[in-house]
Amino acid sequence: MIKIILASKSKVRKDILNKNKIECEVIPSNVDEDPVKDGLISEGATPEIISKNLAELKANKVSLNKNDQFVLGADSVIDLDGELISKPGSRKEALEILKKLNGKPHKLISSVCISQNNRMIWNYTDRATLFMKEFSEDNLIDYLSKISDEALYAYNVYQIEGEGRNLFEKIEGDEDTIMGLPIKKIKEFLENYK
Repeated sequence: MIKIILASKSKVRKDILNKNKIECEVIPSNVDEDPVKDGLISEGATPEIISKNLAELKANKVSLNKNDQFVLGADSVIDLDGELISKPGSRKEALEILKKLNGKPHKLISSVCISQNNRMIWNYTDRATLFMKEFSEDNLIDYLSKISDEALYAYNVYQIEGEGRNLFEKIEGDEDTIMGLPIKKIKEFLENYK
């Protein structure tokens, strides 16, 4: 298997790669996502297009200084009936997001891009649908009190591998996609690349 560079500081994404025996070096892209999202939203871009664009931007940025190496960029967003739900900037925002998702289905979209020499050579986007149970505001506040700041600001308002699983009555889709890295397709690409 080829060694890759992960253009993300996500511990979960690195763990998924390690678990799948994909050797990686971590070089965060440090892309400022908000102006990119705002610009794309003003142009009418869907959450899926925003996710794809951010994954490619992150991979290309790191790839610029890494000749011939594979750089993996990734981005995950929540799509609530066409509305992009971004990571919270505060616990108050996190509560507002949970109240929006409360009792409703939403899509979690994860896009990945592999770049080489500052050019995308492969990309893939996967979706999962999550059906959130109905909770009282007190239940949501209680849930948030169990989530660390690091987890809250890194992975949006729920971690499916932890406390977040209890928020949902039904999940349709790949768990690795929900955690931010559709690993099966990445492995297929790396195994077949000549």
